[in-house]
Amino acid sequence: MSDFVVARNPETDSTLPYLLWVPLGSRGLVFKAKDTWPRTAAIYCHPVDGWPDDAETVERVPVRSCVRRGAAVDLVLDRARENRSQFVFTNARGRQVVFWQSPRTAKQSRPGVRRPTARAAGIRELEIVVDVRERYPYRFADQRVNVVRRQLPAGDYATAVGGRLVGVVERKSLADLVGSIAGSRLKYLMADLAALPRAAVVVEDRYAAVFKLERIRPAVVADALAELQVTWPSIPIVFADTRPLAEEWTYRWLAAAAQHAGDDSAGLARLTDLPVPDAPPAPEPTTAEVRAWARRTGLAVAAGGRLPPEVFLAYRAAHLPPEDPGD
Repeated sequence: MSDFVVARNPETDSTLPYLLWVPLGSRGLVFKAKDTWPRTAAIYCHPVDGWPDDAETVERVPVRSCVRRGAAVDLVLDRARENRSQFVFTNARGRQVVFWQSPRTAKQSRPGVRRPTARAAGIRELEIVVDVRERYPYRFADQRVNVVRRQLPAGDYATAVGGRLVGVVERKSLADLVGSIAGSRLKYLMADLAALPRAAVVVEDRYAAVFKLERIRPAVVADALAELQVTWPSIPIVFADTRPLAEEWTYRWLAAAAQHAGDDSAGLARLTDLPVPDAPPAPEPTTAEVRAWARRTGLAVAAGGRLPPEVFLAYRAAHLPPEDPGD
């Protein structure tokens, strides 16, 4: 075989459900593994003497390069994403073990910080809703979190107060972020998030990584991010360096959203008995606010650029009181 092959392990009682064929040398390397690619963490691999005849192939990918360098095997696949990985041979407790890692998991395993364990916002147990379409969700294993799965109107993680969503976070890897920008999907996503009480976007990478992109001009991505923040200033786009830190940020931001929602309710209750002063003139709505309103009401508007005057007139008709004819 000259391809990298992933198959199902015929041993149904094994805790390592997959087999990997690495085309190195004349015989190749065969491993049992727990997953098909090291996406979120390094994967332990158990060496196997041969490739079983009844193995069911899951994936076969052409190999661009497979070279052994010291105690590691560098594997480069011929595909655009998830193409670089490394098998590292090391010793643990007196025996040789093999770990499969990608550049992302290698960086995440050494974030250089220790995450705190204190409860966010003093909430004893925070309920976090995870969208059912999230394939590899955060587990929040180090925090007191009650995780439930259901479909969200937008975003990947949310928290609710009194049955109402009060905070939503959209998670993005750098590759997903760039793809969403290139395909103009991120503009529509931001508009959907703007319709919610509070929303944020967290990126599992450093902002500096934007300027190391090869398949798209870094300036295009940087300009798009700047435009998105100006258009939707209420939706922060946060670069959290690594996946664990992005998970930590998501947990604490959602806790703050839940806490702030409660504070708002208490504040409104305290203000009900205060005299109401003459209200100042309402500020003119921003283009982003009108665009988000138009999308919610079913009006066809573009994802960016200027809005037709008719849309602004419809917004004012829906929000401003009619003029008193006696004035």
